[in-house]
Amino acid sequence: MNDIVFNWQLSTGGLLLVAVGAIALLLVLIMKLRVHAFLALITVSLLTAIATGISAGSIVPTMTSGFGSTLASVALLVGLGAMLGRMLELSGGAQVLTNSLIKTFGEKRAPLALSVASLLFGFPIFFDAGLVVMLPIIFTVARRLGGGVLKYAFPAATAFSVMHIFVPPHPGPVAASGLLGAQVGLVLILGLIVALAAWAVVGYAFGRWVGNRYVFPVPTILGDAGQDNEFESAPRLGTIMFLLLLPLGLIFLNTGLNMAATAGMVSLEDTWVQALRLLGETPVALLITVGFAMLLLGWTQGKDGKLVEKVVDSALGPVCSIILITGAGGMFGGVLRASGIGDAIASSLEQAGMPVIAAGFIIAAAIRVAQGSATVALTTAAAIVQPLVLDNADFNAVQVAAIVIALAAGSVFAGHVNDSGFWLVSRFFELDTKTTLKTWTVGQAIIGVVGFAGAVIIYAIASAV
Repeated sequence: MNDIVFNWQLSTGGLLLVAVGAIALLLVLIMKLRVHAFLALITVSLLTAIATGISAGSIVPTMTSGFGSTLASVALLVGLGAMLGRMLELSGGAQVLTNSLIKTFGEKRAPLALSVASLLFGFPIFFDAGLVVMLPIIFTVARRLGGGVLKYAFPAATAFSVMHIFVPPHPGPVAASGLLGAQVGLVLILGLIVALAAWAVVGYAFGRWVGNRYVFPVPTILGDAGQDNEFESAPRLGTIMFLLLLPLGLIFLNTGLNMAATAGMVSLEDTWVQALRLLGETPVALLITVGFAMLLLGWTQGKDGKLVEKVVDSALGPVCSIILITGAGGMFGGVLRASGIGDAIASSLEQAGMPVIAAGFIIAAAIRVAQGSATVALTTAAAIVQPLVLDNADFNAVQVAAIVIALAAGSVFAGHVNDSGFWLVSRFFELDTKTTLKTWTVGQAIIGVVGFAGAVIIYAIASAV
């Protein structure tokens, strides 16, 4: 039997109204009616699919596709990261590193210490993977020094965010560089400058205000460090640093080789390159690290195999809700993408006739706010402005790099309820939706504005030289 078809064609204005209405309904369900976020996201995704005219036979596949693709990238990372975090927490390893950080930086600079570590870890490691690996350290510092979790977590999470969005070898800036013909090395240098400026404004300045304004208790998602004391072993600092740097080094094999291939230094077809890239795939890198953690924090410390299994297993229960809600957030974003709202907005803005760097930022930001995915926003905006950049011989290398950074700034702008990363932050730090909007969404918007301002300054200097 043929699928029921009622896919009417909405105008750009109609699509925008549906998107705004869907987001408003979602916020009412979660914040006013106290419907569980997982149920609310599924319900609104279904209603949005119907309202935008997706055929009846395609609605559920569209929903499950968005849900499944998000879980494919998040579930393994969160699950493996939680296992690693649980072992670091219960073994006393997080406390060992915390003592070292506080001794080096001092108690008053603990948020800065966590941010410096996150900026370094964030160079090769993706936002979600880096954040989940740092969680036990963040929670232990917050628990020891007090003042609420956001005082320490917000600057660190912002550090991972700015590195992920602006700095190669992360996939977004690398892909945009390839589309626009920018020099990846130049984008890396300039993107790092912009990323540090954005962190200084959002992670440090705005983060201090957030930490003082919103005081939330330290989450117990990794468990209570006072439980399962039989696993405690007070490992050496060198062991903990090895476990934290191991995924960093392995992931760099993948991201670094991808960047080298983009620059023409290696070929992705070579067997040795493929082997190293496999080791550097984030799930594989975390799996290897979890294996070493079981060995170094458990078995070689004389811990019984059943105890190690119990500790690892205890990490999964608390994160199931995070994984499901994040997947449902991806479902909502997937429905919005399938509705064509991003393409409709991009098509309208493409004809606005403004400077390329401004048009690219606005297009990326509009698509980001409309459908949630930073990657989709960045690559779509890059594809739209590609002819304008490649056909203009007057652009020099620095100007093209500045345009890439402007697109990246737009793609991070104001992540909210249709972004799976929004729910990851909300549930990891055990924040209600309203607070997450006031802190994380506003912070992401400021990152976008600061990043665009930095790109414009770089572009203007390059134009004047």
